[in-house]
Amino acid sequence: MAQYKRILLKLSGEVLAGQGSFGIDGERVKGLAGEIADVARAGVEIGVVVGGGNFFRGVAAAARRMDRVTADHMGMLATVINALALQDSLEQLGMHTRVMSAIQMHQVAEPYIRRRAIRHLEKGRVVIFAAGTSNPYFSTDTAATLRALEIHAEVIAKATRVNGVYDKDPLKFPDAVMYREVGYLEVLSKSLGVMDATSIAMCRDNQLPIIVFNLNTTGNIMRMSMGETVGTLIH
Repeated sequence: MAQYKRILLKLSGEVLAGQGSFGIDGERVKGLAGEIADVARAGVEIGVVVGGGNFFRGVAAAARRMDRVTADHMGMLATVINALALQDSLEQLGMHTRVMSAIQMHQVAEPYIRRRAIRHLEKGRVVIFAAGTSNPYFSTDTAATLRALEIHAEVIAKATRVNGVYDKDPLKFPDAVMYREVGYLEVLSKSLGVMDATSIAMCRDNQLPIIVFNLNTTGNIMRMSMGETVGTLIH
């Protein structure tokens, strides 16, 4: 039986690129869609926020002397591309999905309306939230936290390339130690780099737990949803 009735799954754009550093790997997206579909069929209501880093990194572009606001808007449009790719793979598996965009583009996505999003979830549809918050200077981590709070998700499931939250970067330091549980304040004070500080503070202020887990381990989304100990719990 599922531990959670409703979750918000946060995926980075880079995850959709698979082994590449750019674009979309069709097989990787298909595999992710299969895992998400299995969890939805188990009765869990799923909202998904996906980043756009596989196409465009707003902060990096700003460092190349592009206006930050323009760069961030371009990044938001990249998330729409990723959302549509994920939607297509889910629908090929027979799942009912909706892409809801914070930037209105009626030809390709529904406008984000909170009550409508909740209704879609209640009907068992997978809802993919695109275009961030529509505001520059806010990351997709912050967008994920905002959407999770708005739809009354019970947890944010933050998918990463590593097993959880460590005291330092495990990809650089082999002696890094992983936390099984850690508090919001410790994440902020030690700059553990799980999500940006704004999103962590929002979760802290609203007592919204975060589970950080390794997406590269097949079945982890289901294990997390069923309440198994996976990754790191921030609470």
